[in-house]
Order: sequence, then C-alpha cells, then structure tokens
Amino acid sequence: MSEITDQNQQDGMDEKLQMEKAKKNLVYLGMFSVFMLFAGFTSAYIVSMGDNFWVKAPLPKAFWISTAIIVLSSITIQLSLFFNKKGNAKLLKGLITATFILGVAFVYFQFKGYGQLMDNGLHATGSGIVVSEGRYADYYTLKMDGEHVFVNGNDYLKGNVVLKGKEMERLQDFTAQFLDLKTTGSITMSKGAEDFVLYYRDEPMTVIDGELRMKDSSIVLPLDRDRLKALAVNIKDGRGDFFIRGKMGKDFKVYFGGKEVTYKDRDLYYQGKKLQPYMQTKIMESSDTSSSYLYLVTFMHLLHIIVTLLYLSKVVIRSFTGKINSTNAIGLKMGALFWHFLGLLWVYLLLFLLFIH
Repeated sequence: MSEITDQNQQDGMDEKLQMEKAKKNLVYLGMFSVFMLFAGFTSAYIVSMGDNFWVKAPLPKAFWISTAIIVLSSITIQLSLFFNKKGNAKLLKGLITATFILGVAFVYFQFKGYGQLMDNGLHATGSGIVVSEGRYADYYTLKMDGEHVFVNGNDYLKGNVVLKGKEMERLQDFTAQFLDLKTTGSITMSKGAEDFVLYYRDEPMTVIDGELRMKDSSIVLPLDRDRLKALAVNIKDGRGDFFIRGKMGKDFKVYFGGKEVTYKDRDLYYQGKKLQPYMQTKIMESSDTSSSYLYLVTFMHLLHIIVTLLYLSKVVIRSFTGKINSTNAIGLKMGALFWHFLGLLWVYLLLFLLFIH
C-alpha cells in the first residue's frame, strides 16, 4: 500500500515538474520574442540616424529614478522567492507587495519622465528641429520700449539683455492678441501700442483708429496674417530658432552623418562651413525622429511592465490567500523570471539611449 502511495506521490511530483518546465519554456519564448522586438527597434533607430538630422538630448532625471526603482524591485522579488522557499509566508507577502508597489512607482516616474521631455520641447509626434514657420525676423520684428528685440537660439533679447520673467511675459502678452487672427477683417490692437512697435520687412507698421495696418495704411493680407499668427505662437511657447528648449550645443545637440551641426549668429554650420542651401532646406523640413524613437522604445517597454504588473497583482493576492507557498510557487517563479528580464531590458535600453540618444 505504501509503495502505491509513494508511486502516486512520485507521479504527482513528475507531473508538477513537467508543468513547471512547460510554463518556464513559455516564459523563455515570451522573453525571446520581446528581446527580438526591441532588437528590431534599436536597429531601426541606428539605421534611421544615417542620413538624417538627429537630435541628442539628456535623458530626463525621472528615468534615472525609475531605473533605481526597477533594480530595487528585482531585489525584492528575488528575496520573496528566497523566503517563500524557507516557508516564511509573512516576508513573502511583504516582499511581493513591495515589488508590486515599486512597479507602480516605476510606471509613475516613466510618465513623469515623459512630462519632462515634453517640457523640454521633445515630443512623441516628432515636431520639427528648426523653426521655419513664423520664425522671428523672417518677416516680422519688434521694438520694445524703444529698443529692437533680437533672437539668439531660443532667447529673446532687448538690446543685449535676455528677456526673462515679467519682461518676457510682457512680450508674450503683447503678441498674444495675434494668436486668433482671422483671415479677413480688421486687426484690432487692444494692448501694447505705446510700448511696442511691430515691423514688417524692416518697415514699421502703423495703428490707425486702433487697427494694425501696413506702413502705407493698407490692410494686412491673409498670408501675412498667418505669418504673424505663427510668430505669436512661437513667442507664446518661448521658441526662437529651435523647437527643443535650451541652448544648442549645451542643452541639446544636432548631428548629421555622425558629425555635429553648430549654431552661430542664427546660422547653422556643418564641418566648419555654413549649411549648403539643400541641407538648410532638409533640416527645416526634418522632424525630430530621434525623440519619436525614444518615446516608442520606452513606451513599449512600459506597456510590458504594466501587463506584468497585472500578473503580479494576481501573485500578490494568491500569496495572501495561501495559494502560493513553499510547495506551490510556480506562478511566483515565472513572474520573477519575467520581471528580472524586464529589469535587464530596461537597463539595456537606458544604456543604449544614453550612448546613442
């Protein structure tokens, strides 16, 4: 009778081992598929750099915080495996719950990082690199308090002083009245006429009975209205010559064919020479593809994290109901295996973006 019982126990253990092996193979297959997906993304990233203007900017601080979080979560989930094996249910519950909370924190800081990227003018939609529409001084310039306003990079200057704080707000407040210009009709100057003078092609515009007109008193044509509206949008967003915020060469860099493009006196230079007309046209038409790839790669990883968190929530519940214990830990083992993989994948992506982006 005992031999039959022993045989049944052995058969049960064999069946359990086979099930665990089958589930582990499925996890390995999933890991391989995910790895190949991201290998494709990173390869496409490198290939796309070849003949395009490419923006390189620092990664947001929130990404570094999320990296520390996911490394810590790998430690907590590994410890949960260790203490579960020891039969310590209390520590198992605490550590697997901590892993889940850290995973949620990782998601939070990833979205916070996206916010920091957008604050710096780096968008998922791949906005332009160089401002072309409504660029200051292409058609319109300004005098403020009797002094000409100039642009250098993304800075607006009155004389030699960079406009900041309330002074910049004054400029933005004045041009805000042009944000909703209609194609036809009068352009009413509701504010700022005493402090600002608007110039069109270096000729001062006039204000007649509260209406903005050209120097010869003619109305502003539809195309020139669109140009003025675009300029107002750029000033509202604090944008001068670049969509990316900050100083080119310091806060962000632009490359072409692996070589840096430099900026001086509102002109772009490549290998010490001013950009050729065809390259100037190309950069003005180029979108910020590098930022689009950054969002794509990191968000796809984040999506895998969120799906795995849903699975971990089930593991947390099962640990509290006693369904995961020292003799039944297949679900915990599989979850830990894939979580470690996602952690390593994030470190790889971060290092890739650090050296490439």
